[in-house]
Amino acid sequence: MSSDLLPSWNDGPAKSVILDFVARVTTGGEPDYVPPSERIATFDNDGTLWCEQPMQVQVFFLIDRVKQLAAKDASMSTRQPFRALLDHDIKALHAQGKQGLMELAFAAHAGMTEEEFDEIARTWFASARHPKFGRLFTQLIYQPQVELLAYLRANGFKTFIVSGGGIDLIRAFAEGAYGIPREQVIGSSARLHYELQGGRPVLMKAAELNSFDDREVKPANIGLHIGRRPILAFGNSDGDLAMLRYTKSGQGARLALLVHHDDAQREVAYDREFKLSPLAEALDRATDYGITVVSMKNDWKTVFPET
Repeated sequence: MSSDLLPSWNDGPAKSVILDFVARVTTGGEPDYVPPSERIATFDNDGTLWCEQPMQVQVFFLIDRVKQLAAKDASMSTRQPFRALLDHDIKALHAQGKQGLMELAFAAHAGMTEEEFDEIARTWFASARHPKFGRLFTQLIYQPQVELLAYLRANGFKTFIVSGGGIDLIRAFAEGAYGIPREQVIGSSARLHYELQGGRPVLMKAAELNSFDDREVKPANIGLHIGRRPILAFGNSDGDLAMLRYTKSGQGARLALLVHHDDAQREVAYDREFKLSPLAEALDRATDYGITVVSMKNDWKTVFPET
């Protein structure tokens, strides 16, 4: 295999494992051959496909959304946890936990149609920038992963996002950023209600959590929405461990990968201390579980795309 297949990956064990796996499952007549219909690859989003520090992009979007709402309802700025959002109180936000923040997000997004939310999200992505890197959030996707997604699709894989982030927010940018269409995004979701507006059927977002797509819920939602066990899965935290182990436990050739954020110079170095999405068990027991750890520092030539 040519080393140019994944040009933003350094030559080494991680890249070799990926290239070897894809070659084995796509070569007809070989023992590990997998038909195209079964070549399912699932990727976490936050921290796996784009930057999630110092908080997930979902939280930055929520902060700006609450600012808009507080401008219309001043009392919101005095109530917790909205006050913590507006004050950028990282400690208080971390205390909410990932599910708490998702429930807060859905409360702030309620009372609009799916189409209205999509327009708000697309408008926000067009101008919102990361506070540290000064780039659009959509420019903080990981170039090596974009290449990997394209490489897998070129070899007959169907690529899915399986994320703890809000499904509607991810759908607003995933196709343009990753080449993954809306219908191949699985994420945390609010309940939707069907109603008529001026005789037109619409789906309204409710202030109720429908599914928090993290940890053991990820494999359950894969079964519900995809109906096939993946043969490749990529994550970056303990929230992805159930998905990685579910993938590895199937019959035949399987590959589970884990991004380790160990590059403080080009991004952020962190793992078990990130309260919203820690990496501990998955890192400590990667060898036991047959998971390939990908070092951002050593395995990636570059992190973000060139602007």
